[in-house]
Amino acid sequence: MGIVFNSSNFHSDRASKGRVLVAGGAGFLGSHLCDILLREGRTVICVDNFFTGRLENIRHLLRYETFSYVRHDIIESIDLPVDEIYNLACPASPPHYQANPIHTMKTNVIGSLNLLQLAAHYQARIFQASTSEVYGDPNVHPQPEGYWGNVNSFGPRSCYDEGKRCAETLFYDFHKQHGVDIRIVRIFNTYGPRMRPDDGRVVSNFIMQALQGKDITVYGDGSQTRSFCYVDDLIEGFHRLMYSPRAIHTPVNIGNPGEFTVRELAEQIVAMTGSSSKIVYHPLPVDDPRQRRPDISLAERELGWKPTIALKEGLQATIAYFERQLVRPSGELAEVA
Repeated sequence: MGIVFNSSNFHSDRASKGRVLVAGGAGFLGSHLCDILLREGRTVICVDNFFTGRLENIRHLLRYETFSYVRHDIIESIDLPVDEIYNLACPASPPHYQANPIHTMKTNVIGSLNLLQLAAHYQARIFQASTSEVYGDPNVHPQPEGYWGNVNSFGPRSCYDEGKRCAETLFYDFHKQHGVDIRIVRIFNTYGPRMRPDDGRVVSNFIMQALQGKDITVYGDGSQTRSFCYVDDLIEGFHRLMYSPRAIHTPVNIGNPGEFTVRELAEQIVAMTGSSSKIVYHPLPVDDPRQRRPDISLAERELGWKPTIALKEGLQATIAYFERQLVRPSGELAEVA
C-alpha cells in the first residue's frame, strides 16, 4: 500500500528522476492525472487540502508503492524534493470558488508563488492549470491564446478569473527572471467521472437533476454556448504539453471546439437518462460568459493534439459514474498520520 503522510513529518534526500508533485491531486482532474503518471512508473506525491478534493478519488492509488499524499494547503509554503510540479490546486466551479473568494485568490496567487519558488529551488519543471476564464465574457470567438480577454476585476467571479490571470503572470516572470521551465494550459469546460455531485457546473448539475427526477435548472434562456471536453482528452493534452520535446513556455488552449448551447446539453442529458425532468429557466448569473469555444490550432500544430471523444460518448461514461454514486455510499478513506 502507498505511504500516507503529513507534510510536517516528511523529510527526504532528493530522489531519482521522476518524483512528481501534483497539487490538487485528489480533485477531479488531479486524480486522473495521478493515474497516468503512476502507470508510467513515476513517483507521485499528491498534495491537497481536501476542500473540493476527495479521498475517495485517490483510494485506488494506495496500491502503488510510488504514491503518497500530503494533506496541505499550498497557500502555506512546502518543501519537498521534486523533479516536476503540476499545479491543479484551486476550486474550479463558481459555487466553490465563490464560497471563500479571498482564499481562492490566495490559492491562485500565493499558492502559485510557493510552488514556483519550490520549482526554482529544485530546478523542477512546473505546470499550471489555468483556465478559459482568463478570457472572461469574450468579444472574440473562438478564443485564441493571443486574445487578452474581457474580464471584470470587480465581481463575484473575479477571485477566480483574475487570480488565474495573476498566476499566469507569475509563471511568466519566474521563467524570465529565474529560468524556471514552465508549461501553462488554459482549460475549457471539462467533464467526466469523479466530478463532485455538488460541483455546481452544468454537466454535473444536469446529470444529477435528471437522475433524481428534479427540474433541470438552466440559467438565462439557455442560448449561451459552451465547449465540453472529456477528461481523458484533457489529461492527454496535459501530458503532451508537459513532455513535449519542444519547450512551449506560452499558454496553450486545451479543450473541445465542439460548441453546444446549454439548452442543447440539457435536452441531450434528459434524453440519455430517460428522465421525466422538466427544463426550467432562472436569471443568468453575473458575468456569466455568453460564448466559450477554444481555438486549438496551437495545440494541434505543436502537440499533435485534438480531442477524440464525442460529447455523447463522454456523457454516457459520466452518467454511468453518477448512477453508481447514487446507488452506493461513497465511503471515505481513513487518513494515517
